[in-house]
Amino acid sequence: MFIGKLQINNPVFLAPMAGVTDAAYRILAQRMGCGLAYSEMVSDKGIHFRNEHTLFMLKTEPAERPLTMQLFGETPASMSEAAKYVESLGCADVIDINMGCPAPKIVKNNGGSALMLDPKRAFAIMEAVKKAVSLPVTVKMRKGWDDTHVNVVEMAHLAEEAGMDAIAVHGRTREQFYSGRADWDIIAAVKQAVHIPVIGNGDVRTCKDLHDIFQKTGCDAVMIGRAAQGNPWIFREFTEFLRTGKQPSEPTMAERKAVIIEHLDMLLQKKGDYIGPREMRKHATWYTRGIKGGADLRRQFNLAETREDFIAILEQL
Repeated sequence: MFIGKLQINNPVFLAPMAGVTDAAYRILAQRMGCGLAYSEMVSDKGIHFRNEHTLFMLKTEPAERPLTMQLFGETPASMSEAAKYVESLGCADVIDINMGCPAPKIVKNNGGSALMLDPKRAFAIMEAVKKAVSLPVTVKMRKGWDDTHVNVVEMAHLAEEAGMDAIAVHGRTREQFYSGRADWDIIAAVKQAVHIPVIGNGDVRTCKDLHDIFQKTGCDAVMIGRAAQGNPWIFREFTEFLRTGKQPSEPTMAERKAVIIEHLDMLLQKKGDYIGPREMRKHATWYTRGIKGGADLRRQFNLAETREDFIAILEQL
């Protein structure tokens, strides 16, 4: 498939997740076969004021590519300015507009999912960003704000009119957050309504789910979110399944341990000896889901403060 002029060789993408899809995790996902990685959402205001943390989030490596940098904001001027700056850095292959984040601190400032309630402003933002850059521009949106405001098909038409190169659809409303089942029928409706690529998102955890969402929606690609937490192997498994139609084997304990250490070392290198281990705690607890004795390991991980602490805990694997 193509997003603009960018050729994508694997239709299994890593979803943008705050606090999860940083550079370290994106590198792991890409190595496992991810077709396109998305960054954590980046604030347009943070870019405008050259916030130190925001600028750190814009530092990328070749091993993360192809990469989509996702921006959030609430005005055409600030979003187009941010998009221009991202393009000037050469740090990404695609720019994505966040119209799906349900977090209260984002929507209270009229960003993220709140844009689903204001089609006119959403269109103005999409059009302004598209005109500001030469990179492909995409948008990620939800089914709607709530069950009485299901307007993703209308918004998809506006996205296509504004020149978006692809649309990602999470089949839940903002009010659902991540509860209930994702509505794949609405993803199918969007696919039937527009002529640009549609990326399906929501409740794809197994190879059967992957098969079913492609069959049910006709989407061009699938975006993996929570199922990828602590599980970069999901991209390898899904890629192999699409190629062979067979259920791949799970990672061994030795491989699991090696990847956890590699992930930790990247966080230490990129974020330092204090922040690195503390950010690794949540990843380590995800990596050990479903493992016998995992509850005790997770308790220990949540107290780990150094690389040595993690290594000692991992010896139990």
